[in-house]
Amino acid sequence: MTRSFPRRRSLVVRLTAVSLLIALASIAATAWLAVQTTTRAIQQEQGQALSGDATIYTELLGFAAANHTWDQVGPRLRALSEQTGRRIVLTTVDRRVLGDSGGAPVTLPVKATASVDPLHVDPVLLPEAGTSGIDPRATGPFKLPPAEREDLAALAARATACLGAVGLPAQVRDSPSGRPQLGGLDPLSARYFASKCGLYELAEPTRTEQAALTSLNDAVNRCLLSQGADPVKLGLDLAILDAPDSRTAQGCLDSVRREQLTPYVAPPALLFTLGPGGSQLPTFTLSRENLTRILAVTGGVLVLAMALTVLVATRLSRPLRALTEAAEQDRPAPVKSRDEVGYLAAAFNDLTARRERIEEQRKEMVSDIAHELRNPLNVIRGRLEAAEDGHLPFDRSLTASLLEETVLLQHIVDDLQDLAAADAGRLRLRPELLDAAELAHHVAAAHTDRAAAAGVGLTVEADGDTALVADPVRLRQVVGNLVTNAIRHTPAGGRVTIRVSSTVDAVTLAVADTGTGIAAADLPHVFDRFWRAEKSRSRQTGGSGLGLAIVRHLVAAHGGTVTVESEVDTGSTFTVRLPKPDHGAPAAPDAQP
Repeated sequence: MTRSFPRRRSLVVRLTAVSLLIALASIAATAWLAVQTTTRAIQQEQGQALSGDATIYTELLGFAAANHTWDQVGPRLRALSEQTGRRIVLTTVDRRVLGDSGGAPVTLPVKATASVDPLHVDPVLLPEAGTSGIDPRATGPFKLPPAEREDLAALAARATACLGAVGLPAQVRDSPSGRPQLGGLDPLSARYFASKCGLYELAEPTRTEQAALTSLNDAVNRCLLSQGADPVKLGLDLAILDAPDSRTAQGCLDSVRREQLTPYVAPPALLFTLGPGGSQLPTFTLSRENLTRILAVTGGVLVLAMALTVLVATRLSRPLRALTEAAEQDRPAPVKSRDEVGYLAAAFNDLTARRERIEEQRKEMVSDIAHELRNPLNVIRGRLEAAEDGHLPFDRSLTASLLEETVLLQHIVDDLQDLAAADAGRLRLRPELLDAAELAHHVAAAHTDRAAAAGVGLTVEADGDTALVADPVRLRQVVGNLVTNAIRHTPAGGRVTIRVSSTVDAVTLAVADTGTGIAAADLPHVFDRFWRAEKSRSRQTGGSGLGLAIVRHLVAAHGGTVTVESEVDTGSTFTVRLPKPDHGAPAAPDAQP
């Protein structure tokens, strides 16, 4: 029957829930990002970063850096208003009007467009201010008087002419303080001609600059001493020379520069930029209509995501449901795709086929075991019943026959126990150093009587160094099983030979006979359990059919291999190849394969 799963555990429900959560989170994140980005863009449009208001802001900062009051800012405001098309109002921090580009009085917005303070500049709006936040156009006491400007201009002209004569053209530009600066020079070449062309003389501070620099340097050092830091020396470009704690020194420098420049710059002011006629610039508001539109789009996306998820989940769950039904009904599953589910179904079918083969093998094995045990039990029961009925004398021959059948039963049980231990991985080995040739002689001696009774000759041939590490009991069992099997299938007058030889990395034990041989078609099955070349169950040749299967397991446990070569009516050769010490042989006692 088809199994029903709880709805909350259904693949369709779980995939749908996950997809909806992902879609909802994506929509929310996208909407938030869109609103934030749009708001920021419109705010920038209102005067904080875009070109029109940036021009106004930069120009007014320059005015404030060069003037200590806002008294003459009116003409500048009107010129900027004509240039940008904006109405510009400048007020103090407490909203007192300092200047207006013109027009009827207006109500100013709550929030100013920007704060104009040359000593606290946003580096984003004016990158030239650097990390100090001080407008470089604010020079204060470093501003040169006309006489010093003329002297430096003459020095700059002579230096430019000298450099031009040696093929180094230079451009002269004035810094905010009025000091001429040479640009466009290669530093290495300029250093080479610096002395000849008077570049060092041009770089010397003037009297005005030296006085301002000394005053600034003394104030910075006082600041550093109050913080327990070492004094520093400033260059004309206000670079800090030999400062062990550059962060502390830079902080003192910025603080002292603001104190030094405060009397020379205009006080902070608020800048308001308005639209034509004094109207406020449009602001971004999320209206009810816009909100409804966003919610409608969000709902549509969610519905679409749900539909697609249900469709995909249904297509995914259908083959899985078919696979579940096939497993419950113990039948092959249909393979209709070449994706992961299709591969799973194919693997399931392979597993089902292997399980069926194993089940058939199990049934055959149980049948074989029952047959092997039934034969000696039937003999024992029949003879005991005949003896009890008086048909057979209860004498020594009867007890000997019953003992023989009991030993056969014990042999079958022991073989089954060995195979069960091998299958469960509990077949223990106790390896030790031994001589394979000596072991072969012991096995031959133990089977001499059986071979003689069957009229079969049994010999041992050994060659080379046949030392190896193995479990002597188990290895004797391997060779003994092979010799027993060879004697059983060799007619009277034949011979069985145990050959022991050696190579660089292995020892080989081969048991060869001149018996009936095995057909080529039967060779792949000789090591199968309960397999016999004769297909009848009469056990005319004796044995349980487990000896060669045990040989294969024991040899594999030693890390070796066993092979067979045979020809009908000529004989068979079973070859066991075991690794020598240091070539993969087991080395520790009680090794468990």
